[in-house]
Amino acid sequence: MKKTYGFSTIIISFLMIVLMTQCKKDNSSSSVTIKNVIGYAQKGPFINGSSVTVYDLQADLSATGKSFNSQITDNSGTFQLSNISLSSNYVSLRADGFYFNEISGQQSAAQITLYALSDITGKSAININIMTHLEKSRVEYLMKNGKSFGDSKFQAQKEILAIFNIEKSDIKTSENLNISQSGVDNGILLAISSIIQGYRSESEMTELLSNISNDIKTDGILNSDTLGSALINQAVALDTTLIKSNLVKRYSDIGTTASIPIFGKYIANFIAKTKFKATASLITYPITGLNGDNILALSKTTYNSGMEVTNSLAAQLEKGTSLKIKITSLSADTTKISATDTTKTQINVKKAAWFYAMGSGVNWTISDFDFTNYTQTFTAIESGKSCDLKMFFEKGSFLVEYFEMNSAVASRKKTIVAN
Repeated sequence: MKKTYGFSTIIISFLMIVLMTQCKKDNSSSSVTIKNVIGYAQKGPFINGSSVTVYDLQADLSATGKSFNSQITDNSGTFQLSNISLSSNYVSLRADGFYFNEISGQQSAAQITLYALSDITGKSAININIMTHLEKSRVEYLMKNGKSFGDSKFQAQKEILAIFNIEKSDIKTSENLNISQSGVDNGILLAISSIIQGYRSESEMTELLSNISNDIKTDGILNSDTLGSALINQAVALDTTLIKSNLVKRYSDIGTTASIPIFGKYIANFIAKTKFKATASLITYPITGLNGDNILALSKTTYNSGMEVTNSLAAQLEKGTSLKIKITSLSADTTKISATDTTKTQINVKKAAWFYAMGSGVNWTISDFDFTNYTQTFTAIESGKSCDLKMFFEKGSFLVEYFEMNSAVASRKKTIVAN
Protein backbone atom coordinates (compact mmCIF):
# COMPACT_ATOMS: atom_id res chain seq x y z
CA MET A 1 0.00 0.00 0.00
CA LYS A 2 1.46 3.38 -1.01
CA LYS A 3 2.12 5.81 1.85
CA THR A 4 1.30 9.47 1.50
CA TYR A 5 2.51 12.39 3.64
CA GLY A 6 0.50 15.49 4.37
CA PHE A 7 2.02 18.96 4.47
CA SER A 8 1.63 19.11 8.28
CA THR A 9 3.57 15.87 8.70
CA ILE A 10 6.49 17.26 6.71
CA ILE A 11 6.56 20.47 8.79
CA ILE A 12 6.55 18.54 12.08
CA SER A 13 9.38 16.32 10.94
CA PHE A 14 11.44 19.34 9.90
CA LEU A 15 10.92 21.03 13.28
CA MET A 16 11.97 17.88 15.11
CA ILE A 17 15.21 17.73 13.13
CA VAL A 18 15.94 21.40 13.88
CA LEU A 19 15.21 20.91 17.58
CA MET A 20 17.45 17.83 17.79
CA THR A 21 20.25 19.72 16.08
CA GLN A 22 19.92 22.66 18.46
CA CYS A 23 19.97 20.38 21.49
CA LYS A 24 23.20 18.82 20.31
CA LYS A 25 24.69 22.32 19.88
CA ASP A 26 23.62 23.38 23.40
CA ASN A 27 25.02 20.22 24.94
CA SER A 28 28.35 20.71 23.24
CA SER A 29 28.58 24.29 24.53
CA SER A 30 28.12 23.03 28.12
CA SER A 31 31.32 21.03 28.07
CA VAL A 32 33.53 23.65 29.82
CA THR A 33 34.81 22.17 33.06
CA ILE A 34 36.81 23.50 35.99
CA LYS A 35 39.03 20.50 36.67
CA ASN A 36 41.11 21.83 39.55
CA VAL A 37 41.49 25.50 40.51
CA ILE A 38 43.01 26.77 43.75
CA GLY A 39 42.42 30.35 44.86
CA TYR A 40 42.68 32.80 47.76
CA ALA A 41 39.96 35.04 49.13
CA GLN A 42 41.61 38.13 50.57
CA LYS A 43 40.81 41.47 52.08
CA GLY A 44 43.23 40.54 54.50
CA PRO A 45 42.96 36.78 54.22
CA PHE A 46 39.52 35.30 54.85
CA ILE A 47 39.44 32.87 57.76
CA ASN A 48 38.81 29.14 57.82
CA GLY A 49 35.17 28.17 57.27
CA SER A 50 34.22 31.15 55.12
CA SER A 51 32.16 30.23 52.06
CA VAL A 52 32.87 30.57 48.35
CA THR A 53 30.11 30.30 45.73
CA VAL A 54 30.71 29.83 42.00
CA TYR A 55 27.96 31.10 39.68
CA ASP A 56 27.59 29.60 36.21
CA LEU A 57 27.43 32.31 33.52
CA GLN A 58 26.53 32.39 29.86
CA ALA A 59 28.88 33.96 27.33
CA ASP A 60 27.24 37.38 27.84
CA LEU A 61 27.75 37.10 31.64
CA SER A 62 24.05 36.51 32.29
CA ALA A 63 23.37 33.96 35.02
CA THR A 64 22.16 30.46 34.13
CA GLY A 65 20.77 29.86 37.59
CA LYS A 66 23.32 27.18 38.48
CA SER A 67 25.75 27.64 41.35
CA PHE A 68 28.32 25.55 43.18
CA ASN A 69 29.45 25.84 46.78
CA SER A 70 32.92 25.56 48.24
CA GLN A 71 34.59 26.50 51.51
CA ILE A 72 37.76 28.22 52.61
CA THR A 73 39.91 25.55 54.20
CA ASP A 74 42.52 27.51 56.17
CA ASN A 75 43.23 30.94 57.64
CA SER A 76 45.17 32.11 54.59
CA GLY A 77 41.90 32.18 52.61
CA THR A 78 42.55 29.09 50.46
CA PHE A 79 39.72 27.46 48.51
CA GLN A 80 39.60 24.78 45.82
CA LEU A 81 37.23 24.19 42.90
CA SER A 82 37.16 20.75 41.25
CA ASN A 83 35.16 19.06 38.47
CA ILE A 84 32.58 21.80 37.97
CA SER A 85 30.73 21.75 34.63
CA LEU A 86 29.89 25.19 33.24
CA SER A 87 27.89 26.71 30.40
CA SER A 88 30.78 28.94 29.27
CA ASN A 89 34.33 29.80 30.26
CA TYR A 90 33.12 32.77 32.35
CA VAL A 91 32.33 32.50 36.06
CA SER A 92 31.38 34.77 38.92
CA LEU A 93 32.78 33.97 42.36
CA ARG A 94 31.56 35.21 45.72
CA ALA A 95 33.36 34.99 49.08
CA ASP A 96 31.41 35.49 52.32
CA GLY A 97 33.02 35.50 55.73
CA PHE A 98 35.23 36.96 58.41
CA TYR A 99 38.74 38.12 57.53
CA PHE A 100 41.97 39.39 59.06
CA ASN A 101 42.01 43.20 59.16
CA GLU A 102 45.54 44.27 58.21
CA ILE A 103 45.02 47.77 59.67
CA SER A 104 43.85 46.81 63.16
CA GLY A 105 45.81 43.55 63.30
CA GLN A 106 42.68 41.68 64.40
CA GLN A 107 40.00 39.49 62.87
CA SER A 108 36.98 41.37 61.58
CA ALA A 109 34.01 41.81 63.88
CA ALA A 110 31.54 41.09 61.06
CA GLN A 111 31.42 39.28 57.75
CA ILE A 112 31.87 40.91 54.34
CA THR A 113 31.17 39.81 50.75
CA LEU A 114 33.63 40.13 47.86
CA TYR A 115 33.07 39.19 44.19
CA ALA A 116 35.24 38.27 41.22
CA LEU A 117 34.63 37.72 37.49
CA SER A 118 37.01 35.49 35.57
CA ASP A 119 37.63 33.72 32.30
CA ILE A 120 38.71 30.26 33.48
CA THR A 121 40.43 29.38 30.21
CA GLY A 122 43.83 27.92 31.06
CA LYS A 123 43.63 29.06 34.69
CA SER A 124 44.81 26.99 37.64
CA ALA A 125 44.27 29.82 40.15
CA ILE A 126 41.56 32.45 40.65
CA ASN A 127 41.69 34.87 43.58
CA ILE A 128 38.97 37.07 45.08
CA ASN A 129 40.02 40.48 46.40
CA ILE A 130 39.22 44.18 46.60
CA MET A 131 40.18 44.86 42.98
CA THR A 132 38.15 41.97 41.56
CA HIS A 133 35.21 43.30 43.54
CA LEU A 134 35.55 46.93 42.44
CA GLU A 135 35.81 46.08 38.73
CA LYS A 136 32.83 43.68 38.54
CA SER A 137 30.00 46.12 37.78
CA ARG A 138 32.15 48.08 35.32
CA VAL A 139 33.12 44.91 33.41
CA GLU A 140 29.48 43.85 33.15
CA TYR A 141 28.50 47.30 31.85
CA LEU A 142 31.25 47.37 29.24
CA MET A 143 30.36 43.92 27.94
CA LYS A 144 26.70 44.87 27.61
CA ASN A 145 27.88 47.75 25.46
CA GLY A 146 29.78 45.58 23.02
CA LYS A 147 33.28 45.12 24.40
CA SER A 148 34.90 41.72 24.75
CA PHE A 149 35.49 40.25 28.20
CA GLY A 150 39.26 40.69 27.96
CA ASP A 151 39.00 44.31 26.82
CA SER A 152 36.43 45.04 29.52
CA LYS A 153 38.65 43.63 32.24
CA PHE A 154 41.69 45.55 31.01
CA GLN A 155 39.81 48.85 30.84
CA ALA A 156 38.07 48.45 34.20
CA GLN A 157 41.32 47.60 35.95
CA LYS A 158 43.10 50.58 34.38
CA GLU A 159 40.28 52.88 35.52
CA ILE A 160 40.43 51.57 39.09
CA LEU A 161 44.18 52.13 39.23
CA ALA A 162 43.63 55.69 38.01
CA ILE A 163 41.44 56.43 41.04
CA PHE A 164 44.51 55.82 43.19
CA ASN A 165 46.89 57.66 40.80
CA ILE A 166 48.58 54.44 39.69
CA GLU A 167 49.61 53.71 36.09
CA LYS A 168 50.79 50.22 35.10
CA SER A 169 49.64 48.89 31.75
CA ASP A 170 51.18 45.43 32.22
CA ILE A 171 49.71 44.65 35.64
CA LYS A 172 48.40 41.11 36.03
CA THR A 173 44.65 40.58 35.98
CA SER A 174 43.05 41.26 39.34
CA GLU A 175 42.19 37.62 40.06
CA ASN A 176 45.89 36.74 39.78
CA LEU A 177 46.99 39.20 42.49
CA ASN A 178 47.90 38.09 46.02
CA ILE A 179 48.80 40.27 49.02
CA SER A 180 50.93 37.51 50.57
CA GLN A 181 53.35 37.33 47.65
CA SER A 182 56.11 39.73 46.63
CA GLY A 183 56.02 41.76 43.43
CA VAL A 184 54.99 45.19 42.22
CA ASP A 185 51.51 44.13 41.12
CA ASN A 186 50.73 42.52 44.48
CA GLY A 187 51.99 45.64 46.25
CA ILE A 188 49.48 47.71 44.29
CA LEU A 189 46.66 45.42 45.44
CA LEU A 190 47.73 45.69 49.08
CA ALA A 191 47.96 49.49 48.87
CA ILE A 192 44.45 49.81 47.42
CA SER A 193 43.09 47.24 49.84
CA SER A 194 44.56 49.13 52.81
CA ILE A 195 43.20 52.50 51.64
CA ILE A 196 39.72 51.03 51.19
CA GLN A 197 39.84 49.40 54.62
CA GLY A 198 41.27 52.37 56.49
CA TYR A 199 39.90 52.54 60.02
CA ARG A 200 36.40 51.65 58.87
CA SER A 201 34.06 49.07 60.31
CA GLU A 202 33.01 46.22 58.06
CA SER A 203 29.66 47.85 57.30
CA GLU A 204 31.33 51.20 56.52
CA MET A 205 33.80 49.53 54.17
CA THR A 206 31.03 47.57 52.44
CA GLU A 207 29.08 50.78 51.90
CA LEU A 208 32.17 52.52 50.49
CA LEU A 209 32.84 49.64 48.07
CA SER A 210 29.24 49.69 46.87
CA ASN A 211 29.22 53.45 46.37
CA ILE A 212 32.49 53.43 44.42
CA SER A 213 31.32 50.53 42.23
CA ASN A 214 28.08 52.33 41.41
CA ASP A 215 29.86 55.63 40.73
CA ILE A 216 32.36 54.19 38.22
CA LYS A 217 29.97 51.74 36.55
CA THR A 218 29.02 53.79 33.47
CA ASP A 219 32.08 55.98 32.82
CA GLY A 220 34.94 54.43 34.80
CA ILE A 221 35.64 57.69 36.66
CA LEU A 222 35.16 58.38 40.35
CA ASN A 223 33.09 61.55 40.02
CA SER A 224 32.07 61.92 43.65
CA ASP A 225 34.32 64.31 45.59
CA THR A 226 32.73 62.97 48.76
CA LEU A 227 33.92 59.44 48.01
CA GLY A 228 37.33 60.69 46.94
CA SER A 229 37.70 62.65 50.17
CA ALA A 230 36.68 59.57 52.14
CA LEU A 231 39.65 57.75 50.59
CA ILE A 232 42.26 60.45 51.22
CA ASN A 233 40.93 61.27 54.70
CA GLN A 234 41.98 57.84 55.90
CA ALA A 235 44.92 57.21 53.57
CA VAL A 236 46.90 59.99 55.27
CA ALA A 237 46.52 58.22 58.61
CA LEU A 238 47.70 54.75 57.53
CA ASP A 239 50.78 53.34 59.25
CA THR A 240 52.34 51.21 56.51
CA THR A 241 55.04 49.81 58.81
CA LEU A 242 52.39 48.57 61.22
CA ILE A 243 50.28 47.13 58.39
CA LYS A 244 53.21 45.06 57.15
CA SER A 245 54.04 43.97 60.70
CA ASN A 246 50.44 42.91 61.27
CA LEU A 247 50.42 40.77 58.12
CA VAL A 248 53.82 39.22 58.80
CA LYS A 249 52.71 38.25 62.30
CA ARG A 250 49.37 36.91 61.08
CA TYR A 251 50.86 34.64 58.46
CA SER A 252 53.51 33.49 60.95
CA ASP A 253 50.84 32.75 63.57
CA ILE A 254 48.88 30.55 61.15
CA GLY A 255 52.01 28.70 60.07
CA THR A 256 52.18 30.06 56.54
CA THR A 257 55.16 31.56 54.79
CA ALA A 258 54.36 34.91 53.17
CA SER A 259 56.42 37.56 51.41
CA ILE A 260 54.54 40.81 51.95
CA PRO A 261 55.06 43.06 48.90
CA ILE A 262 56.30 46.66 49.01
CA PHE A 263 53.17 48.81 49.03
CA GLY A 264 53.75 51.97 51.08
CA LYS A 265 55.05 53.97 48.13
CA TYR A 266 51.72 53.59 46.31
CA ILE A 267 49.84 54.97 49.31
CA ALA A 268 52.33 57.85 49.55
CA ASN A 269 51.93 58.52 45.82
CA PHE A 270 48.15 58.66 46.18
CA ILE A 271 48.43 61.10 49.09
CA ALA A 272 50.83 63.33 47.14
CA LYS A 273 49.06 63.33 43.77
CA THR A 274 45.34 62.84 44.31
CA LYS A 275 43.00 65.60 43.20
CA PHE A 276 40.68 64.79 46.10
CA LYS A 277 40.80 67.03 49.15
CA ALA A 278 41.05 65.88 52.74
CA THR A 279 37.92 67.08 54.51
CA ALA A 280 38.09 65.38 57.88
CA SER A 281 40.54 63.93 60.37
CA LEU A 282 40.27 60.64 62.20
CA ILE A 283 41.35 62.50 65.31
CA THR A 284 39.49 65.70 66.11
CA TYR A 285 40.16 68.45 68.62
CA PRO A 286 37.06 70.33 69.80
CA ILE A 287 37.18 74.04 70.59
CA THR A 288 36.20 73.35 74.19
CA GLY A 289 36.40 70.33 76.46
CA LEU A 290 34.97 69.31 79.79
CA ASN A 291 37.14 71.84 81.62
CA GLY A 292 37.17 74.91 79.37
CA ASP A 293 39.07 76.05 76.27
CA ASN A 294 40.85 73.15 74.57
CA ILE A 295 44.64 73.48 74.46
CA LEU A 296 44.64 71.17 71.41
CA ALA A 297 42.07 73.08 69.32
CA LEU A 298 43.82 73.64 65.99
CA SER A 299 42.49 77.15 65.39
CA LYS A 300 43.23 78.59 68.84
CA THR A 301 46.63 79.80 70.12
CA THR A 302 45.85 82.20 72.97
CA TYR A 303 44.64 81.07 76.40
CA ASN A 304 44.13 82.48 79.87
CA SER A 305 46.64 81.72 82.61
CA GLY A 306 46.40 81.34 86.37
CA MET A 307 45.33 78.72 88.88
CA GLU A 308 41.79 80.07 88.88
CA VAL A 309 41.41 79.44 85.10
CA THR A 310 41.02 75.88 83.83
CA ASN A 311 41.67 74.57 80.34
CA SER A 312 41.09 71.19 78.72
CA LEU A 313 43.46 68.82 76.97
CA ALA A 314 40.78 67.24 74.78
CA ALA A 315 40.68 64.98 71.72
CA GLN A 316 38.26 62.56 70.08
CA LEU A 317 39.80 59.41 68.59
CA GLU A 318 38.19 57.15 66.01
CA LYS A 319 38.50 53.39 66.46
CA GLY A 320 41.99 52.14 65.61
CA THR A 321 43.74 55.52 65.91
CA SER A 322 46.47 56.64 68.32
CA LEU A 323 47.66 59.96 69.71
CA LYS A 324 50.52 61.32 71.78
CA ILE A 325 50.83 64.99 72.77
CA LYS A 326 54.08 66.61 73.83
CA ILE A 327 54.10 70.02 75.54
CA THR A 328 57.33 72.00 75.89
CA SER A 329 57.74 75.27 77.77
CA LEU A 330 59.44 77.90 75.63
CA SER A 331 59.55 80.96 77.89
CA ALA A 332 57.95 82.76 80.77
CA ASP A 333 56.37 86.19 80.83
CA THR A 334 59.29 88.28 82.10
CA THR A 335 56.99 91.11 83.22
CA LYS A 336 55.97 89.09 86.24
CA ILE A 337 59.56 88.93 87.45
CA SER A 338 60.54 91.70 89.83
CA ALA A 339 63.80 93.29 88.72
CA THR A 340 65.56 96.65 89.01
CA ASP A 341 67.92 96.23 86.10
CA THR A 342 68.38 94.19 82.97
CA THR A 343 71.05 91.97 84.46
CA LYS A 344 68.86 90.90 87.33
CA THR A 345 65.91 90.29 85.01
CA GLN A 346 68.00 87.92 82.90
CA ILE A 347 69.10 86.04 85.97
CA ASN A 348 65.53 85.58 87.20
CA VAL A 349 63.96 84.59 83.88
CA LYS A 350 62.62 81.04 84.07
CA LYS A 351 60.41 78.90 81.90
CA ALA A 352 56.71 78.85 82.58
CA ALA A 353 55.09 75.70 83.91
CA TRP A 354 51.71 74.01 83.75
CA PHE A 355 49.76 71.84 86.17
CA TYR A 356 46.92 69.35 85.92
CA ALA A 357 44.29 68.34 88.44
CA MET A 358 44.86 64.88 89.88
CA GLY A 359 41.98 62.53 89.09
CA SER A 360 40.67 64.66 86.23
CA GLY A 361 42.29 62.64 83.44
CA VAL A 362 40.02 60.86 80.96
CA ASN A 363 41.72 58.33 78.69
CA TRP A 364 45.19 59.87 79.08
CA THR A 365 48.36 58.33 80.47
CA ILE A 366 50.76 61.06 81.62
CA SER A 367 54.56 60.90 81.73
CA ASP A 368 56.73 62.34 84.50
CA PHE A 369 57.72 65.94 83.96
CA ASP A 370 61.13 66.33 82.31
CA PHE A 371 62.77 69.16 84.31
CA THR A 372 65.80 69.18 82.04
CA ASN A 373 63.91 69.94 78.83
CA TYR A 374 60.71 71.29 80.42
CA THR A 375 58.54 68.79 78.54
CA GLN A 376 55.79 66.31 79.32
CA THR A 377 53.90 63.81 77.15
CA PHE A 378 50.25 62.78 77.26
CA THR A 379 49.31 59.53 75.46
CA ALA A 380 45.79 58.37 74.66
CA ILE A 381 45.09 55.04 76.32
CA GLU A 382 42.36 53.70 74.07
CA SER A 383 41.05 54.54 70.60
CA GLY A 384 37.39 55.08 69.84
CA LYS A 385 37.03 57.27 72.92
CA SER A 386 37.35 60.89 74.05
CA CYS A 387 40.31 62.21 76.03
CA ASP A 388 40.25 65.12 78.49
CA LEU A 389 42.29 66.60 81.32
CA LYS A 390 41.90 69.69 83.55
CA MET A 391 44.98 71.91 83.11
CA PHE A 392 46.36 75.24 84.41
CA PHE A 393 49.10 77.33 82.75
CA GLU A 394 51.44 80.01 84.03
CA LYS A 395 52.01 83.04 81.82
CA GLY A 396 54.33 82.22 78.96
CA SER A 397 54.60 80.45 75.61
CA PHE A 398 54.49 76.71 74.95
CA LEU A 399 55.07 74.37 72.02
CA VAL A 400 52.35 71.76 71.51
CA GLU A 401 53.26 68.81 69.26
CA TYR A 402 50.79 66.20 67.99
CA PHE A 403 52.04 62.69 67.20
CA GLU A 404 49.15 60.96 65.43
CA MET A 405 48.92 57.32 64.33
CA ASN A 406 52.18 56.26 66.04
CA SER A 407 54.15 58.77 64.00
CA ALA A 408 57.78 59.21 65.06
CA VAL A 409 57.71 62.86 63.95
CA ALA A 410 55.11 65.44 64.84
CA SER A 411 52.06 65.27 62.57
CA ARG A 412 51.33 68.90 63.41
CA LYS A 413 52.48 71.50 65.92
CA LYS A 414 51.56 74.93 67.22
CA THR A 415 52.83 77.52 69.68
CA ILE A 416 50.38 78.77 72.28
CA VAL A 417 50.55 81.78 74.58
CA ALA A 418 49.02 81.90 78.03
CA ASN A 419 48.28 85.48 79.13
